[in-house]
Amino acid sequence: MVLDLRVCFVGESFVAGVGDQKGLGWAGRLAARAIAAGIPLTHYNLGIRRENSSELRRRWESECAPRLPEGTDRRVVISTGVNDTQYENGRARVDSAASTRNLTEILRRARERGWHTLVVAPPPNVDDEHNARLLDLDARYAEHCEHAGVPYLRAHQPLRENEIWMRDVAAGDGFHPGAAGYDQYAALLFPHWLLWLGDPGSELPVVR
Repeated sequence: MVLDLRVCFVGESFVAGVGDQKGLGWAGRLAARAIAAGIPLTHYNLGIRRENSSELRRRWESECAPRLPEGTDRRVVISTGVNDTQYENGRARVDSAASTRNLTEILRRARERGWHTLVVAPPPNVDDEHNARLLDLDARYAEHCEHAGVPYLRAHQPLRENEIWMRDVAAGDGFHPGAAGYDQYAALLFPHWLLWLGDPGSELPVVR
């Protein structure tokens, strides 16, 4: 019997793969690498550009539900936060406390439905002040996921130190990389992604 493994990727433009000339983003690359490694799965990219965590909270469950029916191995990968920490009219679009509450509620509902979750940190951009806010949110997300027993991949700092990622982002719109940058993102996540696919309850090594 072939395992019916289904994964929904939910989040914003980085999940959607904005800027990627190959049209895959890191989510598509992770799915392709898993299949190449002998792990058949069906993946759904549910990323929306410019969406913040409050908007994600309102829509994610209704979009995942028909894609994750009973009797399948049901997974959700979540990545949000970059748009929350953007400043508009002199303030963050969503403050960090509200961002954390949104993630808490998403994870609570996933747990109630029996959906295994994995959270990926929001990546860096060329704005140092924005990155400082992202690091604060990253720490909050990491702490909450640890308490909730949910794997959290702290990809922000490794990408900030990655010359290819930062160069690719700078060559674009300052936020989104091209294919080379998404290659780096997926390569960073891939070993931990494979472990999680094999055992969603396993304790993943922390990406720092």
